[in-house]
Amino acid sequence: MSLQLYAHPFSSYCQKVLVALYENSTPFEWRALTPDTPRSMTELTEIWPMKRFPVLVDDGRPVIESTVIIEYLGLFHPGPARLVPDDPRAALETRWMDRFFDNYVATPQMKIVFDAMREPHERDARVVADARAMLDTSYAFLERKMATREWAAGDTFSLADCGAAPFLFYADWTHRIGDAYPNVIAYRKRLLARASFARAVDEARPYRALFPLGAPDRD
Repeated sequence: MSLQLYAHPFSSYCQKVLVALYENSTPFEWRALTPDTPRSMTELTEIWPMKRFPVLVDDGRPVIESTVIIEYLGLFHPGPARLVPDDPRAALETRWMDRFFDNYVATPQMKIVFDAMREPHERDARVVADARAMLDTSYAFLERKMATREWAAGDTFSLADCGAAPFLFYADWTHRIGDAYPNVIAYRKRLLARASFARAVDEARPYRALFPLGAPDRD
């Protein structure tokens, strides 16, 4: 098989790529990075010494970072779902919203999670407080955005939604999206109902015990 994906089912950035693959029913070989598959991590380290994932390998060629992987798939393994619009202006909006979810939802959410993984004496309350404040600001910004659109960059599911799905999924577990943000809550529900993301969520269910803050009994 041409495409191999080194990924963990519970990782938000891996789910971002999985959503793109599932949107287009793109065939690929799982190289799962789990305790049961140590060889996969050895291979990943040889390919990418940073040991960060996901990593896509296409006939021996590594493609690194989730956004780049999705753009690469659109160029070299296109399907019926065009996740980056052909129109340059629409593509710019899509890429901007993709960066918003990466930088202002995923990043602060992960800071809170990583802090919870530290020993109690190593935790940083200021970092967590700042991250929660950033998420509140991001929710408020997104609330205004989603008042006039169905998907992150407009009327069509795109690259931006591939990231929004797992990032908002875990962000709500980490710092609850409150009732003050009904448009964000409704958008998150639409993402969870999307077949591609629903599949990724189901595949990750066995790993929910890994969530350091305790996975809520919902979703």
